[in-house]
Amino acid sequence: MIEKILLADSGIGNTEAAMKVLMEIPLIQRASVTVLHVVPSQISAEDMTSRWEAGGRTLAKAISNLNLDPTRVTAMLREGEPKDVVVQVAEEIDASLIIMGSRGLQGLRAILDNSVSQYVFQLSSRPMLLVKDDLYMIRPIKRVLVALNKSDSAQQGLKLAINLLRDVKGSELVLVHSISNLKARPFDETDPDPRKDPILTAAAAEASRYDIAYKLVAPEGKAGQRICQLAEDMNVDLLILGSPDRRPSIAKGIPDLDRLVGESLSDYVRVYTPCPVLMTRISS
Repeated sequence: MIEKILLADSGIGNTEAAMKVLMEIPLIQRASVTVLHVVPSQISAEDMTSRWEAGGRTLAKAISNLNLDPTRVTAMLREGEPKDVVVQVAEEIDASLIIMGSRGLQGLRAILDNSVSQYVFQLSSRPMLLVKDDLYMIRPIKRVLVALNKSDSAQQGLKLAINLLRDVKGSELVLVHSISNLKARPFDETDPDPRKDPILTAAAAEASRYDIAYKLVAPEGKAGQRICQLAEDMNVDLLILGSPDRRPSIAKGIPDLDRLVGESLSDYVRVYTPCPVLMTRISS
């Protein structure tokens, strides 16, 4: 259940637009929202004062634009390294969901360019909604693609998608189980009918319990590419992908550089998705 949302608002990008369409969903309307703006530390007192004043204006504008219930919204202005502050505040308020903008930087470039969203994604175990800065339109959430497998995080994604759409009229789930090759299919390899895929049929049964329309897709090929292509071809409004806890087992305070540079499924989708992507998390 999404009860506490942390909206990291830099003053640019599409996070406010994403928050507006989320607030059209009954489940989200019951949540409290913390709108956070981080002022990077400056050397001179004059620069710091200027940044604080600008940060205050950014927050005031965001609160006004979002038109949220004043009893359910908190404005928060903090100083520090943005990526560290977002992780810290998410823990402080026990956020159910973090919403952030993303430049869609890849692998090593995300490290070298100091990507805030990538850093938070690596170190936080909380669900994250990433909204690319270069998306030109954020649509009302009616059609949601859920990438499925046997993992707990993927099943958590399915549960969240159902909770989001169960009270949305005209909604549809696109249930996808991408297969690397035909021989790897968990059903009769001579019959590629996705209705015979047990992972998809189980998900369809859950959707049917709440009278949510659905489509089943079991594409062959590289999962990241197929998922992003399907999202574009089917005009998906939101993509939900289960992602494991990305923090390294030995050093929890250091981003998992091997996985980051190695381009995991979640990293690929984060960069190339044509719509906002919600990463569900199950801590290890």
